[in-house]
Amino acid sequence: MAFSTRDVVPLSQARAHLSELADQVKAGAEKIVTKNGESYIALIDAQRLDYYHQLERERIHLLLLDDARRGLEDIAAGRTEDADTALARLQQRRTKSPGRKRG
Repeated sequence: MAFSTRDVVPLSQARAHLSELADQVKAGAEKIVTKNGESYIALIDAQRLDYYHQLERERIHLLLLDDARRGLEDIAAGRTEDADTALARLQQRRTKSPGRKRG
């Protein structure tokens, strides 16, 4: 959704006209409230916010599925090692790291 200049509202104006702004937001507008000339907060409809959160959860699920797919491809290609070997290799790398403080 594109913003226009009427969607950008100074905080002082938002305080004075919150009910009117809320009605506009409920009708589909999104408002950017500024403070000292800088973007400060956004006013959006609660249902739209829920939808944005749902999209973010779906994006995370897709990323997890992609990680699982790549893991299965690694297994199929034989790019694996047992956990004990992997942990020992990581531990060796940590103890050999220069600048690591021991305490």
